[in-house]
Amino acid sequence: MAQVFKQLFVDFFSTIVFLAVYVVTGDILIATGVAIAGAVAQFVLARLRRQALDVMTWASLALVIVLGGATLMTHDPRFVLIKPSIVHFAIGAIMLRRDWMLRYSPPLVREHIPHLARQAGYAWAILMFALGFGTMAVAMTGDIRLWALYVSVIAVGAKVLAFAAQYVTFRLVITRKLRAAH
Repeated sequence: MAQVFKQLFVDFFSTIVFLAVYVVTGDILIATGVAIAGAVAQFVLARLRRQALDVMTWASLALVIVLGGATLMTHDPRFVLIKPSIVHFAIGAIMLRRDWMLRYSPPLVREHIPHLARQAGYAWAILMFALGFGTMAVAMTGDIRLWALYVSVIAVGAKVLAFAAQYVTFRLVITRKLRAAH
């Protein structure tokens, strides 16, 4: 579980930096500039450590530079606020792949309820698309405080609730199935 949170931190580092700097300064342009610098520094550090960079890392760097650059040039924060939407859409598209979730599931799930894991995988894809559209809608308002609330509380909360519901459902179904077999 710690590895999952570490990877999420790495993937959303520039967004976290952006939010932190914006909260401290209240200045969208400073926050955007620092987020771009942070993303570039993160990339350089990974290259110096000879770490393999996956597609999400490259995409995140490109999005931060392009959308952050558009924000700096136009003084329109909506460009940088849309970045999490694009990430949600990309992850949702990946989650449309059949049985992607089985790779991350414990053996009991793979053995007893692979069909539920498949359905849950598609449900996660739908959730990612919904959160992407929600983030985009909130970003279009230009209200950075509302966006920060949505990205840090609502989107994260929806994922936590979905994970909890999935865990409880899988546990109940497997328990019933094992009891019925005895």
